[in-house]
Amino acid sequence: MTRDLRTARTGAVLTFVLAGLMCGSMTVRIPALSDKLGLSEASVGVILLVWGLGALITMQSMRAVMARFGSRSILRVAAPLTAATLALLAVAPSFPLAVAASGLFGMAFGAVDVAMNAQGSVVERAYGRPLMNGMHAGWCAGAISAGLLGTAAIAAGLSITAHLVLVALLTLPATVLISRTYLPDPTAATGAAPAAPRRRMPPMIYLLGVIAFCAFMVEGTVADWNGLYLRNALGAPEAVAALGYPIFEAGMLAGRLAGDRVRARFGARGMMVASGLATAVTFGVVITAPSAPVALAAMLFVGVAVATVSPMAMSLAGEATGTPGPAIAQTGAMGYAGLLLGPVIIGFLSDLATLRVGLGIAVLLGVLIAVVARFLPRHRAAAVPAETARRELSMAA
Repeated sequence: MTRDLRTARTGAVLTFVLAGLMCGSMTVRIPALSDKLGLSEASVGVILLVWGLGALITMQSMRAVMARFGSRSILRVAAPLTAATLALLAVAPSFPLAVAASGLFGMAFGAVDVAMNAQGSVVERAYGRPLMNGMHAGWCAGAISAGLLGTAAIAAGLSITAHLVLVALLTLPATVLISRTYLPDPTAATGAAPAAPRRRMPPMIYLLGVIAFCAFMVEGTVADWNGLYLRNALGAPEAVAALGYPIFEAGMLAGRLAGDRVRARFGARGMMVASGLATAVTFGVVITAPSAPVALAAMLFVGVAVATVSPMAMSLAGEATGTPGPAIAQTGAMGYAGLLLGPVIIGFLSDLATLRVGLGIAVLLGVLIAVVARFLPRHRAAAVPAETARRELSMAA
């Protein structure tokens, strides 16, 4: 294993860490944003909807862009932009400006999300074994750090503006430094003109997109609404409510650290079926919990249950075609549609009924993951042999 390859793996993991830190820092301060601007739950849903829409718009265009430029070039531009737009959201003084800043943040983050998954796939192909769950564990580490830092900022009386600007100032130079470690995408740097992306992907990509849709919506439900649920429905103080997200991410971290080894032994299809059923059961405990401590404990197990679904969907998409970028972009775009629809559905259901009723959607999503996963092929997609992938990378260097 070459030193450059180990460095690239570390750089890919750190990219997930920083992405989780930036996104998590925003989500743990949603109650503070609501208080700062005097927003209703429906208005919070609009901000989150626009964030998801911005990400989805970018991701829908990524198939052609990834085929042309590759993940390395896109990350070098989009990651610093994500930090800059987080600062814009932090200083927004009104609801309309917060909506605009949220859209810009979502667009930058959407590009980062596709590109970092594609970069992870490039590294995974070069290693010749499953690594994507470990990459996504980096996201969990960043999100956990965001939750703990958010709790500390709240306890110290730091405003949402000062908190998010500080995070942006720390992450922006870090993204620039990490960009030196990225591997080139084989098809993006061979010197040949890039082929036009296919209009339709293999059917498996769309099945994986449905699974990613459900998984992202469950993850987004916890990220966007658990703070308000714990505070408003269960009466938890804001500092306690902010712990829900890092506890959930701690469960995700544990699941993803073990996920690659479990997948190598049992296969992705069976893991997805089991994960979907476990997600439904554990989230059912969350929405029927009589107190905040019970809900917080259940959120840990929701994290373990759903942890490996989206990484496996991205990994299988990257393996299903010759070039991982466009396939991952398609799966990711379908997944982020869950983040697009989730906030608005839950927000308006909460206004019509209760937040518990709105969050009940996550139980149904867990069942749907299990059902759709059964239609995936039983055999695992053949990964590109490590030596072949390394030859491709050496040609691109």
